[in-house]
Amino acid sequence: MISVFQAILLGIVQGATEFVPVSSSGHLVIVPWLLRWPEPGVAFDTMLHLGTLLAVVLVFWKELWSLARAGVRSLIARRIETTEARLAYWVLLATIPAALLGIMLEHQFEALFSTPPLVAVFLLATGIWLVLAERLGRRERRAEDLHGWQSLLVGVAQGLAIAPGISRSGTTMGAGMLLGLKRDEAARFSFLLSVPIILGAGLMQARKLLGSPDLGPQLLPVLCGFSAAFVTGYACIRFLLSYLRDHSLSVFAVYCWMLGLLTLAVVVL
Repeated sequence: MISVFQAILLGIVQGATEFVPVSSSGHLVIVPWLLRWPEPGVAFDTMLHLGTLLAVVLVFWKELWSLARAGVRSLIARRIETTEARLAYWVLLATIPAALLGIMLEHQFEALFSTPPLVAVFLLATGIWLVLAERLGRRERRAEDLHGWQSLLVGVAQGLAIAPGISRSGTTMGAGMLLGLKRDEAARFSFLLSVPIILGAGLMQARKLLGSPDLGPQLLPVLCGFSAAFVTGYACIRFLLSYLRDHSLSVFAVYCWMLGLLTLAVVVL
């Protein structure tokens, strides 16, 4: 069982890495492993993700509310009349692959949380993906300009990121850029995609946590980690939206490679 101090530090790590394309789940595997802390577990990991989800909702609440209203009106009218309605459908469509993979391969992915060397390899792959997106992406379009099949491809990329070490924001931003989105638009679409998938996974894990006999001792660390993830995640979103207008993803690719190689070096030595 992790301490309050450890929970707060891991919450800060989660908030600082969830939206930056460096794999927050990978960090939540590698950091406790390097520091020889107890494994926090998938349920705790998901509660930290709920903290960053709250940060996304706080930053984008106006746009999320607009998308929800447009989506409902479109369902009632039985046609897509606005760009907001189209984007709402694309967000839901892109959520399907990740949801299906999460349900079908839940136990296989949970096993990866105990395999730091494989997480390190996935980090190296994330870095390669970010470089490819920077080199090959045209970066001309807005998220509303995507077609349905393109949003589904971004959803497939998000589904692969269930594995720790493969960055969810990195795969979705990279896929968006390869499909022609501007860098900041790819980040915006990635943030919107995080809401339904993190909410669904969080509710599933919260149910498990509430049914755990160890809930009492875990409650304070979970709440502290959640709060730390929320505050740090909010600041990180604000920073990243501004940063990506004029800067590339290459620095994050280099970071992924450095952390992945460091982890493999520790394994070997």
